[in-house]
Amino acid sequence: MEKRYKIAVIGTSLPSAEEYEIAREVGRDIAREGWILINGGLGGVMEASARGAKEEGGIVVGILPGETASSANAYTDIAIVTGMGEARNVVIVKSSDACIAIGKGFGTLSEMAIALKLGRPLFAISSWEIDGVIQVASPDEALKLIKERLR
Repeated sequence: MEKRYKIAVIGTSLPSAEEYEIAREVGRDIAREGWILINGGLGGVMEASARGAKEEGGIVVGILPGETASSANAYTDIAIVTGMGEARNVVIVKSSDACIAIGKGFGTLSEMAIALKLGRPLFAISSWEIDGVIQVASPDEALKLIKERLR
């Protein structure tokens, strides 16, 4: 049986319309591969990627910063309540096999730094340009490179 990879989608909670659609397509692509999408469980890029994954029948795990599962977006299948605030970013990254960053929020920047420190493959679409981050132009390119890295 092929391994079911866990891909973290990290990104701004206030995406542009273009970033929202990119995140949604990333979610769809992850689900089509049969992989599990992990994110922060809230709005913005998190909601968009979860929505895309659910549209393709995928599984979405939301690692929530607060105290209640009810804060998760409507597309989250498994809500992990941490009560850790932004420190939950470490859990998101440590739980993943690879990460895709979309947009330029400061929470995104912190998750990217954690991914780099932990040696997780990190791909960015319209996000921070940092040494060690693999810049890609599209969701398709990100998924192609993830497949090459993980298989």
